[in-house]
Amino acid sequence: MAEAKVGQPAPSFDMPSTKNLEKLNENVQLDDYKGRWLVLLFYPLDFTFVCPTELTAFSDRYEDFEGIGAAVIGISTDSVHSHRAWLKTPRDKGGVEGLRYPLASDITKAVARDYGVLIEDKGVALRGLFVIDPEGTLRYSVIHDLNVGRSADETLRVIQALQTGGLCQADWRPGQETLKVG
Repeated sequence: MAEAKVGQPAPSFDMPSTKNLEKLNENVQLDDYKGRWLVLLFYPLDFTFVCPTELTAFSDRYEDFEGIGAAVIGISTDSVHSHRAWLKTPRDKGGVEGLRYPLASDITKAVARDYGVLIEDKGVALRGLFVIDPEGTLRYSVIHDLNVGRSADETLRVIQALQTGGLCQADWRPGQETLKVG
Protein backbone atom coordinates (compact mmCIF):
# COMPACT_ATOMS: atom_id res chain seq x y z
CA MET A 1 0.00 0.00 0.00
CA ALA A 2 1.27 3.45 -0.94
CA GLU A 3 1.58 6.16 1.68
CA ALA A 4 1.55 9.86 0.91
CA LYS A 5 4.59 11.63 2.35
CA VAL A 6 5.82 15.10 1.48
CA GLY A 7 9.08 14.87 -0.45
CA GLN A 8 8.26 11.40 -1.79
CA PRO A 9 6.57 10.29 -5.02
CA ALA A 10 2.81 10.84 -4.77
CA PRO A 11 0.78 7.63 -4.58
CA SER A 12 -0.55 6.77 -8.01
CA PHE A 13 -4.26 6.72 -8.73
CA ASP A 14 -6.72 5.82 -11.47
CA MET A 15 -10.31 6.81 -10.65
CA PRO A 16 -13.58 7.24 -12.53
CA SER A 17 -14.31 10.93 -13.02
CA THR A 18 -16.64 13.55 -14.44
CA LYS A 19 -14.18 14.64 -17.16
CA ASN A 20 -16.89 13.56 -19.60
CA LEU A 21 -20.00 14.53 -17.65
CA GLU A 22 -22.48 12.83 -19.96
CA LYS A 23 -20.76 9.48 -20.54
CA LEU A 24 -18.73 9.28 -17.29
CA ASN A 25 -16.21 7.18 -19.18
CA GLU A 26 -12.95 9.10 -18.59
CA ASN A 27 -10.79 8.26 -15.62
CA VAL A 28 -8.27 10.59 -14.01
CA GLN A 29 -4.80 9.20 -13.43
CA LEU A 30 -1.75 10.73 -11.79
CA ASP A 31 0.22 10.14 -15.00
CA ASP A 32 -2.24 12.38 -16.91
CA TYR A 33 -0.83 15.36 -15.00
CA LYS A 34 2.92 14.80 -15.48
CA GLY A 35 4.53 18.11 -16.34
CA ARG A 36 1.90 20.12 -14.43
CA TRP A 37 1.27 20.99 -10.82
CA LEU A 38 -1.73 19.15 -9.41
CA VAL A 39 -4.00 19.93 -6.48
CA LEU A 40 -5.98 17.02 -5.01
CA LEU A 41 -8.95 18.19 -2.96
CA PHE A 42 -10.39 15.35 -0.89
CA TYR A 43 -13.79 16.15 0.63
CA PRO A 44 -16.30 14.04 2.61
CA LEU A 45 -19.48 13.86 0.52
CA ASP A 46 -21.49 15.42 -2.28
CA PHE A 47 -24.61 17.38 -1.30
CA THR A 48 -23.22 18.55 2.04
CA PHE A 49 -22.67 22.02 3.47
CA VAL A 50 -18.98 23.02 3.61
CA CYS A 51 -17.96 21.03 0.52
CA PRO A 52 -19.68 23.18 -2.11
CA THR A 53 -18.13 26.34 -0.64
CA GLU A 54 -14.66 24.88 -1.05
CA LEU A 55 -15.12 23.32 -4.44
CA THR A 56 -16.71 26.42 -5.94
CA ALA A 57 -14.03 28.68 -4.39
CA PHE A 58 -11.34 26.65 -6.17
CA SER A 59 -13.42 26.67 -9.37
CA ASP A 60 -13.88 30.44 -9.20
CA ARG A 61 -10.07 30.78 -9.06
CA TYR A 62 -9.42 28.09 -11.69
CA GLU A 63 -7.93 30.54 -14.21
CA ASP A 64 -5.41 31.54 -11.54
CA PHE A 65 -4.47 27.88 -11.04
CA GLU A 66 -4.14 27.37 -14.80
CA GLY A 67 -2.05 30.55 -14.97
CA ILE A 68 0.60 28.98 -12.74
CA GLY A 69 0.49 25.61 -14.52
CA ALA A 70 -1.73 23.82 -12.01
CA ALA A 71 -4.76 21.59 -12.37
CA VAL A 72 -7.31 20.65 -9.69
CA ILE A 73 -9.21 17.41 -9.03
CA GLY A 74 -11.95 17.10 -6.40
CA ILE A 75 -12.17 13.63 -4.81
CA SER A 76 -14.71 11.94 -2.58
CA THR A 77 -15.88 8.39 -1.94
CA ASP A 78 -19.17 9.11 -3.73
CA SER A 79 -19.94 7.55 -7.12
CA VAL A 80 -19.49 9.42 -10.40
CA HIS A 81 -23.29 9.28 -10.70
CA SER A 82 -23.66 11.23 -7.46
CA HIS A 83 -20.96 13.64 -8.69
CA ARG A 84 -22.86 14.17 -11.95
CA ALA A 85 -26.13 14.88 -10.12
CA TRP A 86 -24.33 17.38 -7.85
CA LEU A 87 -22.64 19.03 -10.84
CA LYS A 88 -26.04 19.45 -12.48
CA THR A 89 -27.52 21.05 -9.34
CA PRO A 90 -27.43 24.88 -9.28
CA ARG A 91 -25.20 26.52 -6.69
CA ASP A 92 -28.17 28.26 -5.06
CA LYS A 93 -29.70 24.80 -4.45
CA GLY A 94 -26.55 23.39 -2.77
CA GLY A 95 -24.96 22.12 -5.97
CA VAL A 96 -21.71 22.85 -7.74
CA GLU A 97 -23.03 23.53 -11.25
CA GLY A 98 -20.39 25.09 -13.48
CA LEU A 99 -17.42 23.54 -11.66
CA ARG A 100 -14.38 23.97 -13.91
CA TYR A 101 -12.45 20.83 -12.94
CA PRO A 102 -13.38 17.15 -12.66
CA LEU A 103 -14.62 15.30 -9.61
CA ALA A 104 -13.16 11.83 -9.13
CA SER A 105 -14.85 8.86 -7.51
CA ASP A 106 -12.78 7.01 -4.94
CA ILE A 107 -15.60 4.51 -4.43
CA THR A 108 -13.11 1.79 -3.38
CA LYS A 109 -11.63 4.21 -0.79
CA ALA A 110 -8.14 3.06 -1.82
CA VAL A 111 -6.89 6.51 -2.80
CA ALA A 112 -8.20 8.20 0.37
CA ARG A 113 -6.49 5.43 2.33
CA ASP A 114 -3.19 5.90 0.42
CA TYR A 115 -3.28 9.63 1.11
CA GLY A 116 -4.08 9.10 4.81
CA VAL A 117 -7.44 10.89 4.82
CA LEU A 118 -9.94 8.01 5.05
CA ILE A 119 -12.14 7.90 8.13
CA GLU A 120 -12.40 4.11 8.12
CA ASP A 121 -15.52 3.70 10.26
CA LYS A 122 -17.45 6.31 8.23
CA GLY A 123 -16.12 5.47 4.76
CA VAL A 124 -15.54 9.14 3.92
CA ALA A 125 -12.47 11.32 3.52
CA LEU A 126 -11.30 14.12 5.74
CA ARG A 127 -10.66 17.43 4.01
CA GLY A 128 -7.22 16.65 2.60
CA LEU A 129 -5.39 18.96 0.22
CA PHE A 130 -2.29 17.73 -1.58
CA VAL A 131 -0.01 19.55 -4.03
CA ILE A 132 1.98 17.38 -6.42
CA ASP A 133 4.75 18.89 -8.53
CA PRO A 134 5.26 18.32 -12.28
CA GLU A 135 7.61 15.40 -11.59
CA GLY A 136 5.03 13.58 -9.44
CA THR A 137 6.52 14.42 -6.03
CA LEU A 138 4.18 15.31 -3.18
CA ARG A 139 5.24 18.80 -2.10
CA TYR A 140 2.49 19.97 0.26
CA SER A 141 -0.14 18.33 2.41
CA VAL A 142 -2.75 19.71 4.78
CA ILE A 143 -5.61 17.83 6.41
CA HIS A 144 -8.55 19.60 8.02
CA ASP A 145 -11.34 18.47 10.30
CA LEU A 146 -14.65 17.95 8.52
CA ASN A 147 -16.01 21.32 9.69
CA VAL A 148 -13.30 23.60 8.26
CA GLY A 149 -12.90 24.44 4.57
CA ARG A 150 -9.64 25.08 2.74
CA SER A 151 -8.42 28.28 1.09
CA ALA A 152 -7.89 28.60 -2.66
CA ASP A 153 -5.81 31.73 -2.02
CA GLU A 154 -3.46 29.93 0.35
CA THR A 155 -3.12 27.00 -2.03
CA LEU A 156 -2.19 29.34 -4.89
CA ARG A 157 0.33 31.10 -2.63
CA VAL A 158 1.93 27.80 -1.59
CA ILE A 159 2.29 26.59 -5.19
CA GLN A 160 3.83 29.91 -6.21
CA ALA A 161 6.22 29.72 -3.25
CA LEU A 162 7.21 26.17 -4.22
CA GLN A 163 7.75 27.31 -7.80
CA THR A 164 10.36 29.88 -6.71
CA GLY A 165 12.69 27.08 -5.62
CA GLY A 166 13.83 29.45 -2.87
CA LEU A 167 13.30 29.89 0.84
CA CYS A 168 10.00 31.67 1.41
CA GLN A 169 9.37 33.25 4.79
CA ALA A 170 6.04 33.19 6.60
CA ASP A 171 3.38 35.17 4.74
CA TRP A 172 5.57 35.35 1.61
CA ARG A 173 3.64 36.69 -1.37
CA PRO A 174 4.37 36.44 -5.10
CA GLY A 175 6.71 39.21 -6.16
CA GLN A 176 8.52 39.32 -2.83
CA GLU A 177 12.14 38.31 -2.53
CA THR A 178 12.99 34.91 -1.14
CA LEU A 179 15.34 34.61 1.83
CA LYS A 180 19.05 34.80 1.10
CA VAL A 181 21.30 32.63 3.24
CA GLY A 182 25.01 33.17 3.74
